[in-house]
Amino acid sequence: MFKTLSPEHFRDRIFDILRRKHHWATSRFQSNTITKKQLNIFFHQEYVVYVRDFSVLLAQILGKNPPWEGRRRLATIIYEEETGGFSLGRPHQELFLHMMNGLGFDRAGFRDVELLAHSRSYRQWLNHLCQEDDWTLGAAVLTIFIKGTSRDPEEVLYPQPPQNQAEIEDLIKKYALVQHQGLSSECMDYFRAQHMFEPGSRKVIYDMIIHQAKEPDQQYQILSRLEEALTLWSRYQDGIARACGIRQT
Repeated sequence: MFKTLSPEHFRDRIFDILRRKHHWATSRFQSNTITKKQLNIFFHQEYVVYVRDFSVLLAQILGKNPPWEGRRRLATIIYEEETGGFSLGRPHQELFLHMMNGLGFDRAGFRDVELLAHSRSYRQWLNHLCQEDDWTLGAAVLTIFIKGTSRDPEEVLYPQPPQNQAEIEDLIKKYALVQHQGLSSECMDYFRAQHMFEPGSRKVIYDMIIHQAKEPDQQYQILSRLEEALTLWSRYQDGIARACGIRQT
């Protein structure tokens, strides 16, 4: 039988999963050897799998009527995603498409995207998770896994104060798209908004999930879903790399 984990131990188990969220092709997509054609494939898949409908998936979780604190947190994220009300005043999907325009990708091409096989499987799994499973499971996958990185342990354990505008602009200059693809920093509002959205900080997100999952079954199911997410995400990334002609060396 799965024993109840302390909040700290439960958080550490989640960290163990997020530390493994890295893919061999990531460095290739961030290098100066990647082509615009390859990036076009990558970003079209990313847009349809989660960028375009992220707030819709969250809204399905919110509709399950979680406890008040969970509702408030999810509603806050949805509000930012749909309005940019805590950052730049524009929906995040619009900021993403503006970035795509800056790369020379026609916005119209994002209206009817054919998903790759593993992309489709990953998105279908996300749909089922958000529609059918307990709210904590969908919330954990969307807010912790999809928005998280292997740097989560450091960001959660040692949270930094909100970045000022100068610090954000310095980070923007270091992004691969700016350095290697010649993307104007004026087209990077999608990333600016994410850095400006303090209520979406990693510690706040983890606290929401950890404080709600106090029963052993809940904790086990969350860890299980996060492991599933990691497996499906890895296959999804494999599929994109394959479609781009990138091979593991």
